[in-house]
Amino acid sequence: MSFPHLLLALAVIVVWGTNFVVIKLGLGELPPLLFATLRFFFSCVPWLIFVRRPAVPWRFLVANGLFLGFGLFGLLFIAMRRDIAPGVASLLVQTQAFFTIMLAMLLLGERMRAFQAAGLALCVAGLAMFFFHVDANTTVLGLLLTLGCGLSWAVANLVAKKAAQVAPALNMLGFMVWSSLFAVPPLLLASLVFEGPQRIAGGLAHASAFGWAASVWQGVANTLFGYGVWNWLLARYPAATISPLSLLVPVVGMASAAIWFGEPVPVWKLEAGTLVLLGLATITLWPRLRVRFVSA
Repeated sequence: MSFPHLLLALAVIVVWGTNFVVIKLGLGELPPLLFATLRFFFSCVPWLIFVRRPAVPWRFLVANGLFLGFGLFGLLFIAMRRDIAPGVASLLVQTQAFFTIMLAMLLLGERMRAFQAAGLALCVAGLAMFFFHVDANTTVLGLLLTLGCGLSWAVANLVAKKAAQVAPALNMLGFMVWSSLFAVPPLLLASLVFEGPQRIAGGLAHASAFGWAASVWQGVANTLFGYGVWNWLLARYPAATISPLSLLVPVVGMASAAIWFGEPVPVWKLEAGTLVLLGLATITLWPRLRVRFVSA
């Protein structure tokens, strides 16, 4: 991997990792479902004018928008409002890796391999530690909602995988832009029902320049730049080269939350995070390491 491309990958990691701090700050000005609505609004407007619709059936765009929109970020923003700390959230959403494996087994008939079982066991052990240490900043509800985010992300992964099988030359940036369109209506409807027109109007009227900037950042930097560059790199390098770098996202997320908010990082949290990351690393890296070991 060339040095300029490595810097691009690390820039994406920094954007994705620090995004949890941006989310928490944005939630101080906007209701969570409205904030999520604005995020996906800025992910598709005005980009729909310039990006051609990908040649896949509409059902893939609708499903990806629903599970990424309401399922991932809708639940994440609700949880981060007051039920989970940003650093912990940045770690737990990565559980999408083992949810993806479980769903692939149930829906696609894939078999679990020994290294995947070992990785899952490490992840579960780390998650159990978080449930044993709930407090005012990280509640059981917040943990469950964030695990729901990981599950929704896993479903979206399978939708994108199926879409890529239907259209091998699929432009993933276009897929993200057009699927974002279908995240907006359900999030806006949920905001109207659960947050109400008055909170929506008040949030829009009183949001500062930073609140609007946080919304645009969610849509443009986190989605279009992040996913655009990431998929561009995946098209040029083996997945085994690029994908493991995503393990740095929770490291950046927990570090930035500790620096910005003073989020405590006790020994047990380091141990729990290490177990989860080891589990994810085992799932992600073992096939590549095994090939090198056997070849040696």
